[in-house]
Amino acid sequence: MGDVAIDKDGETMRRVIDMRSDTVTKPTDTMRTAMANAEVDDDVLGNDPTALRLETEMARIMGKEAALFVPSGTMGNLISVLVHCDVRGSEVILGDNSHIHIYENGGISTLGGVHPRTVKNNEDGTMDLDLIEAAIRDPRGALVYPITRLICLENSHGNTGGRCLSVEYIDRVGELAKKHGLKLHIDGARIFNAATALAVPVDRLVQAADSVSVCLSKGLGAPVGTVIVGSTNFITKAKILRKTLGGGMRQVGVLCAAALVAVKENVKKLEDDHKHAKLLAVGLNKIQGLHVDISAVETNIVYVNICKDSSTNAAKLCKTLDEHGILVMPDDDYKVRIVIHHQITVNDVEYTLSCIQKAVTGALSEHVE
Repeated sequence: MGDVAIDKDGETMRRVIDMRSDTVTKPTDTMRTAMANAEVDDDVLGNDPTALRLETEMARIMGKEAALFVPSGTMGNLISVLVHCDVRGSEVILGDNSHIHIYENGGISTLGGVHPRTVKNNEDGTMDLDLIEAAIRDPRGALVYPITRLICLENSHGNTGGRCLSVEYIDRVGELAKKHGLKLHIDGARIFNAATALAVPVDRLVQAADSVSVCLSKGLGAPVGTVIVGSTNFITKAKILRKTLGGGMRQVGVLCAAALVAVKENVKKLEDDHKHAKLLAVGLNKIQGLHVDISAVETNIVYVNICKDSSTNAAKLCKTLDEHGILVMPDDDYKVRIVIHHQITVNDVEYTLSCIQKAVTGALSEHVE
């Protein structure tokens, strides 16, 4: 196929392959129908039947007592940290390359008075257990130190390329947390990707966690929302904080209906997303001037490095591809981030590889309207 596509009315339109993130998916026809027909009520009053159905189903799937729908992953993580660290000046141990620490506006500190204590993330997204334990404050020093209350993990780990934390590793962190009387929260924005890649039931993967935030609008392809899961007591406190933060919405069943479709239909598509990411990674690695660490492509995220003696860089490559309808994002001056989702086909991957090959060699220069 070329740089054009045909819409359902037979009209020619510019072909767009959007791989900036897995957050860019459009609601499917099934989702739109479910949204239009959703049974709704006031969720702040606890009466929206579709929201209750989603929360009950997600709690069951994740093996936890209860769940709560929130507008975003950032809010889900913030609420979770604040519930566990309910005394201002508490401390959370988390990765120095984690989403909570880097991309969530410092909300745990700004809004919750929670102090972050970072531990170095390894290339596979883990933190060394001995470093985690060393970061836990001695409670006898409470006069001068913040009190450690929580450990946070991220699975899959976005900034390391969607790497997966194993059941064994999470269990060991959970044991460490219990040993010191701490809670464990998992930022599971792409937890279903991790479970799929590891071939582990998702409830087993998060068994050691006291709470998990599960994004519905990344790999699962829903238009909006995250669900946080945990004990009944945890969710009761989380619901109060959701209202405080402005996340209590009314007829939210319209959004939850799409999320229910996403959970039912798109979890099983994640394996194909991973296969397409690997196909893309292998193809990119064959292009002179580019390098991908194939072993690091475990899920749906591909980081491609551009050799510094190349005739292009990340910004130039992204701009050239954009002109031809392929949307990807620069990660730094010589690195590009590409994310596969359920609306990216094998044909899209093959066409993208063809365009990148031409862009890198300078053959892709004609601007296409």
